[in-house]
Amino acid sequence: MNRQITLAARPVGYPKETDFKLIETPIPTPEDGQVLLKTIYLSVDPYMRGRMNQVRSYAANVEFNEVMVGGVVAQVVESRHSEFQVGDIVNAHIGWQEYGVSGGDGLRKIDPSIAPISTGVGILGMPGLTAYFGLLEVGKLQKGESVFVSGAAGAVGSVVGQIAKIKGCRVVGSAGTDEKIAYILDELGFDAAFNYKNVTDYYAKLSELFPDGIDVYFDNVGGSITDAVFPNLRLKGRVVICGQISQYNLENPETGPRFLWHMITKRARIEGFLASDFSDRYADALIQMAEWVQQGKLKYRETIAEGGIENAPSAFISMLKGGNIGKQLVKIADAD
Repeated sequence: MNRQITLAARPVGYPKETDFKLIETPIPTPEDGQVLLKTIYLSVDPYMRGRMNQVRSYAANVEFNEVMVGGVVAQVVESRHSEFQVGDIVNAHIGWQEYGVSGGDGLRKIDPSIAPISTGVGILGMPGLTAYFGLLEVGKLQKGESVFVSGAAGAVGSVVGQIAKIKGCRVVGSAGTDEKIAYILDELGFDAAFNYKNVTDYYAKLSELFPDGIDVYFDNVGGSITDAVFPNLRLKGRVVICGQISQYNLENPETGPRFLWHMITKRARIEGFLASDFSDRYADALIQMAEWVQQGKLKYRETIAEGGIENAPSAFISMLKGGNIGKQLVKIADAD
């Protein structure tokens, strides 16, 4: 049987485990031109919280009794597709389930000789690509600039800071525990960092850390930290909106200061994006990212929940509450 996690209720505030339901269905049979995939690692990511809402965002939301959306590292266990063989390891988007069928669209083969296969949904997957294109293409990073990254110990933010260092920039990050601050300073090489839970005046803290202003802000969290960035931008500063995790689980929307007049005086730019905007360039970006990983220029950490698909909801909730360092994964099965 195929065990799946479906949506049982739309969350109010932070999701609860009762918002999900574990069901069993027959393992599907691939038709001509299809492959049967066995999930090895499931990725749980902040964007999934928005897909649980009733109001449509940028993509179709999950309906009741539908399998939760999500990317996986999977193994081909049966193939009726000419381009995939039994045993191939692939990146796929079959959601929170142990088995799924694919016609090949969107499947990307993963080379286990480059890095552990778990990185296929981490630093060498969507989070890494998000960091790469968000910083370099949307943020238009230039050598010698000053960069601030919120959510800097997460799957995306930790990569953003390291790429900025590779490109010869000064990097400051924020995170929510002292352990995370030590990680981004001591292991990832950030120039400075602060625990946002221990700071009461974000504007003053950023002014202290960026006396000449911020050139590029990579925003993963939104909220009051982001509000404090705008008056601290340098002339022609850029704000890259990647995520707003501080806002995803609020029962009542926050109100904040009106900051757009700073964009006039700073002649700055704000731009949001999705990694999929650059899907035609994934292959080239992954070649560069893999090279940096193999050279030791890009380091990564994974928080892996063991125990199978039934632990996906708790891992997801923990990630939304900041329980992970680096990429949050769920181990579903071993590769054959």
